[in-house]
Amino acid sequence: MKHYNHIFFDLDRTLWDFDAAAEVAFERIYEKYNLKSLGISSAHEFHEVYHPLNEQLWVLYRADKITKDELNRTRFLKPLEHYGIHNTELADRLSEDYVYWSPRIVRLVSGTMELLDYLKPKYQLHLITNGFQEVQHTKLSGSGLEPYFETLTVSEEVGVKKPNPEIFRYALKKAHASAEESLMIGDEMAVDIDGARAVGMDTVLFNPKGETIEGERTFEVKRLMEITEFV
Repeated sequence: MKHYNHIFFDLDRTLWDFDAAAEVAFERIYEKYNLKSLGISSAHEFHEVYHPLNEQLWVLYRADKITKDELNRTRFLKPLEHYGIHNTELADRLSEDYVYWSPRIVRLVSGTMELLDYLKPKYQLHLITNGFQEVQHTKLSGSGLEPYFETLTVSEEVGVKKPNPEIFRYALKKAHASAEESLMIGDEMAVDIDGARAVGMDTVLFNPKGETIEGERTFEVKRLMEITEFV
């Protein structure tokens, strides 16, 4: 079995349970701004409307078709407009509160700490993320994840986003690692896996729902602790 010296992780939806944290943040926002009075029946329903619209905006952001400010400005405006609410000031306030709360509500994917405890004595661990720099640093510092990682590479500091191979090359250089001795773990085939493969890294697709996903990867797991079976 191949030996690795460096293991790189994606953060959101790989170690950080992004959707669980977002649900709680939406509950707080819903109550604070009394969104029920505006015709939105529940925080969960509002999140269900928000989620696909936000995903579409992130696709545009990763492709450099919109800016960070445009993403933040639009991602609550569109869900509000779904309910016939045309209020840019409210959308801005919701966005500001969401950016504040979502990284401070600690929700980790099951098995995260157990896996990191297993890997830390054996490998150098690193993170590569497309998230916003201040948000990702807040997640790490408040969750207890920070001490496990030697380096953190955020797309904003590099100027390119996954799956652009340049962010992986940058992260490898920052870690003083070669692609041949490195393993990349992430939940998105097109973003994490394809980008890492493009620079010669072995990969692990974290696929907790067991979905049929096309594309080449070295390994695939449904649970994080399955990774201990081959590293």
